[in-house]
Amino acid sequence: MATKKHKITKTDDIEKVSSKRSGKKYATYNTDDSKPSIAAEPAVAYGYKPFYTDDISLLNRSKQGLNAKAALDFLSLSGFTQDEFQETFKTTVKTIQNHVTRELTIDAALSEKLLKSFALFDKGTEIFGSADNFHQWLSTPAYGLGNQLPFDLMDTITGIRLIEEELIRIEFGDLA
Repeated sequence: MATKKHKITKTDDIEKVSSKRSGKKYATYNTDDSKPSIAAEPAVAYGYKPFYTDDISLLNRSKQGLNAKAALDFLSLSGFTQDEFQETFKTTVKTIQNHVTRELTIDAALSEKLLKSFALFDKGTEIFGSADNFHQWLSTPAYGLGNQLPFDLMDTITGIRLIEEELIRIEFGDLA
């Protein structure tokens, strides 16, 4: 299984990934298409962080619509399979790729769900130490969520909020 190292650079308020090698921060992506690729660190998400630091920023950016590439960035960060992504976001990866090719933005509802998901992965990675560990937790029944899989709740904004609340309980040791 081959991996590539990519240099993170900032352009137009969104961090981009380039193929130059240096002593700077790198995110490692799996280039084997048969398995989900999870960034070694949530470097891609940080380019979107200014858009979800507070509710007003999230609302304004959602209404403007995100560049469709944001959905592909989330797919890389999250380690979701294409089927998981499609189930969660109710759109196909092919549709997103067509939007990227045509340089289109995505609608407000999908933009909001993506930004909330970036924020969720940011928090989950902070608590569990890596995107891989967080992705594994998403696939494990959570007592605080009625023994449901957190992943199964990610298809709605309310579900994402419930997962956020569970992460805060875990962070502060309130597991009862």
